Amino acid sequence: MLSVKELSPADFDEYVSKKHLEANFLQSSAWGDVYRIDGEKVYYLGLFDGKKQLGASLVIFKPAKRGAYLEIPGGPLVDWSKQEHVKAFLDGIAEIANQNKCVFVRMRPNIPDNEQNRTMAQKLGLVPSPMHLHAEHTVMLDLTKSEDELMADMRRQTRYEVRKADKLGIKVKFETTKKAFDEFYDLQLETAKRQGFIPSSREFILAQHEAFGENARIYTAKLHDEVLAKGLIIMQQPEAVYNEAASTEAGRKLPGAYALQWQVIRDAKKAGIGRYNLFGIAPPNSPHHRYAGVTTFKTGFGGELVTYLPAQDLVIRPMHYKFVHKLEELRKRRRHL
Repeated sequence: MLSVKELSPADFDEYVSKKHLEANFLQSSAWGDVYRIDGEKVYYLGLFDGKKQLGASLVIFKPAKRGAYLEIPGGPLVDWSKQEHVKAFLDGIAEIANQNKCVFVRMRPNIPDNEQNRTMAQKLGLVPSPMHLHAEHTVMLDLTKSEDELMADMRRQTRYEVRKADKLGIKVKFETTKKAFDEFYDLQLETAKRQGFIPSSREFILAQHEAFGENARIYTAKLHDEVLAKGLIIMQQPEAVYNEAASTEAGRKLPGAYALQWQVIRDAKKAGIGRYNLFGIAPPNSPHHRYAGVTTFKTGFGGELVTYLPAQDLVIRPMHYKFVHKLEELRKRRRHL
């Protein structure tokens, strides 16, 4: 008999680390802690057949004004080829959604975007979400390659910028202190005003520091004493992730961001991490997408272009969901998402 049960954070992490190597920080108790610290309710769920565990999922309750919903980032983690298992998991999650008076459940599983998976999602009663969720298109570097191989895989201009940064004497260091996260937020706020995007809140940035501890790093690229770029990197097995970014006006003219990425790549390799997720690029032929500006930069480092199944919604309250769907479609157009 298939059933869904709550797990302790430790049991959740242990199962995921052993059974789901495709998972990253989005399906970790630390990411759940980020939202718990930020004041939101989280669940760690397991799918069981008797005593045998078949899946796991971090589920976050989002009390949005337009209608409360559950969010499943990078999950659920289950064998999606076994529809009986997936359906049982979704049924259990739907019960929690009903208990919390949610309008829908939004998920973006770490499975490829292809016709087979889209058809499978439709058969399960899922509908494509009007909004994206957590880097549906990304670039993944294979860190088992040597530094020479990684350098050779880069676009020629990217390789030139990395080498130029070294010749100019640009230095990159990382810190894990609360002060470093505060300073990162201040610079990201400046960057957002200059580039016209909505930044994370200070509380959310500091929650990542508290939740991930030493696995969350602020990298800073400097030329002498002048800051050029900063990056918030999650350095946690099995994947390092370029989670947040910030830059200065001077950083637009000097290759600090290139130096920063190369140092992250080298540090992740030394830590024995197998892949580096540059986390978020624009889909093909989308020049007005909000990630269009960083796509050329990120793809310049080589690696594999990865496209996950787009975010899917499990509708709990159909009439209310129609209103939310229309509202989010308007928001998506306004923000060029």
